[in-house]
Amino acid sequence: MCIFIMETAYVLVNCDLGSEMTIIEELKHVDSVKEIHGTFGAYDIIVKIGSEDRDKLREVITWNIRKLEHVRSTLTLMGIKGQN
Repeated sequence: MCIFIMETAYVLVNCDLGSEMTIIEELKHVDSVKEIHGTFGAYDIIVKIGSEDRDKLREVITWNIRKLEHVRSTLTLMGIKGQN
């Protein structure tokens, strides 16, 4: 029997003013995105992503989230195995 441990990352997104809903809609179509929430504060959106492969998470963050039009910056928090 093989047990897979899901890798998790939270990506805090800062975007251009007024583009939050557009980015949220685009994020809904990104593979590995599990949750999306608009937020108040220094960041506009928080995105929870998950995959069985940590390299896949890095790929999603780099090529599918950070490259979205109107995304100004991101801050990524990676989960620690065994601390969930």
